Amino acid sequence: MNTNNDFKRALAAGRPQIGVWSTLPHPYISELVAGCGFDWVLLDTEHTPTDVPLIMQQLQAVDAAVLTSGHRTCPVVRPAWNDTVLIKRYLDVGAKSLLLPFVQNAAEAAAAVAATRYAPKGVRGMGGATRASNFGRSADYAMTADQDLCVLVQIETQAALDKIEEIAAVEGIDGIFIGPADLSASMGYADNPRHPAVDAAVDDAIKRIKACGKAPGILMVDPVRAKQCLELGALFVAVAIDLLALRGGLDAALSDFKGDLAGVPVQSSY
Repeated sequence: MNTNNDFKRALAAGRPQIGVWSTLPHPYISELVAGCGFDWVLLDTEHTPTDVPLIMQQLQAVDAAVLTSGHRTCPVVRPAWNDTVLIKRYLDVGAKSLLLPFVQNAAEAAAAVAATRYAPKGVRGMGGATRASNFGRSADYAMTADQDLCVLVQIETQAALDKIEEIAAVEGIDGIFIGPADLSASMGYADNPRHPAVDAAVDDAIKRIKACGKAPGILMVDPVRAKQCLELGALFVAVAIDLLALRGGLDAALSDFKGDLAGVPVQSSY
């Protein structure tokens, strides 16, 4: 595979990638998180107050952390929606791996791929001297960019799970991520992503995605359950969330002096 995207290469080779979900939108945090040594870090814009310029700074911070720490942590950007304009803008500022939310069928998956490809393969607008092309210094960027891009789609409903095989058959899809929180809501178990019925649906989805030759992914902060997903064949698994790690550490520190923080809800799924 002619690509410098270590994350994309690892998924294609079937090497499990352990990641961290980052929802704190600041380059200072991104640099800290990327220096920890995870294989990948999800930079979220769907459920965070993040915009394109800030994501560019976060990508720069991840690059800086890789240089100083030596850890090959790969950033994955989740746009707020599977939108052609948003995809173009995040690619132009240097994102190489994208996770597109709420993909429901093959047509929407195909649209996601097309948004990452220049004509005649797709509809991505020609940007000229962008950060992605080293400000125009990479003369062959337009001809080779798609080889380096990793396109991941997120399925989050029972209706989407029913169409896994159709979605996986779309050329250019590198992986399929299962969103347990929205999936639980669509199955009638809102705020209970670990309901046995949801776990069973996730298990089945991982196996089916793997059988289609695509990389299955999931966010799972329960370490026992995360290891189960890996054993089933999941290849990119986020096992921690920066916001929850910070909140949990502070809550634990305070409880040593003020007692347990009873009644504080734990929201761990995105």
